[in-house]
Amino acid sequence: MLGDRRFFAGRGPLPLADVARAAGAALPEGVDGTRLIRRPAPLDAAGPDEVSFLENARYAPALATSRAGVCLVRAADAAKVPPGMVVLACEQPYLGWARVLTLFFPSAELGQGSISPRAVVDPSALLGPGVTVRAGAVIGPRAAIGAGSVIGENAAIGEAVVIGRGCVIGALASVSHAILGDRVEIGPGARIGHAGFGFAPGPAGFETVPQLGRVLIGDGADIGANTTIDRGSGQDTIVGAGCRIDNLVQIGHNVRLGRRCVIVAQAGISGSTILGDGVMLGGQAGLVGHITVGAGARIGAQGGVMADVPAGADYMGSPAQPARKAMRAIAVLNRLAETGGRGGMASGKDKGGP
Repeated sequence: MLGDRRFFAGRGPLPLADVARAAGAALPEGVDGTRLIRRPAPLDAAGPDEVSFLENARYAPALATSRAGVCLVRAADAAKVPPGMVVLACEQPYLGWARVLTLFFPSAELGQGSISPRAVVDPSALLGPGVTVRAGAVIGPRAAIGAGSVIGENAAIGEAVVIGRGCVIGALASVSHAILGDRVEIGPGARIGHAGFGFAPGPAGFETVPQLGRVLIGDGADIGANTTIDRGSGQDTIVGAGCRIDNLVQIGHNVRLGRRCVIVAQAGISGSTILGDGVMLGGQAGLVGHITVGAGARIGAQGGVMADVPAGADYMGSPAQPARKAMRAIAVLNRLAETGGRGGMASGKDKGGP
């Protein structure tokens, strides 16, 4: 069930006009904007008083049989809508859907302004108005937390950490040696600011190199559960504004991510690597240290990047190479496998040889 009220505080029913406004769509002529819409729902489960959406053409058959009263679709798909269903035409239906979901289920995390008696808050910490600190959380000396932020159950905020306004720190997460902007979300169990992987071989074994940098996270970044971001060694580790980092990602010391990068689960970025704005890394991609990936480049899932990648390029494979080249190499290997390594040519025996 979408938006089970036991777990998600919701609103509704809401006027159709409000739904259209949230989606960025105009109401069709003659449609009653006061009509009440109970809630959002998937195409195959929606009823006459619910709103749904179609983004991917592969789900067009579900649209044809849907009972939804309202549907967000591209204008080009309006003809596929069954009779009686209200069309809300959007350039980006999925974006409109996200905004409709937010309309019905606004964040309940922010602005509660309560501190659990089972939390430990150092007297020198500064908490802005409306900060919520849940049971078991620990906030260290001289930490500063901005207005409306939420510190989840058993989270640990280290000494002198700065957290901006409207941030959410998930349960069991730890944040140290870090400065966070506004509206940053840190998932449960994430580790921000731990010492990076730095050591020097010595005559008696490995000696730890002190990690003296910080982690700087820009406004609106979202960092998933159990992700780790090491603090810098000599420089700072930087996560640009608006980045989306999935669960189970490893980011090494001194890494610098530009704005609005997308890093998918189990990807790993080695120390001192730089990603430009809008870079996307697929799941389990791995990047060696001290390289640069240009703005807008995309690395396919399980890509192994061992050298610089130009801006806007699509790379895949391990070692990673331009996607078209990698696909040609795969095609050649497939042909060789099918022909027993003979490249598709007839054997000497087929030619009349011995």
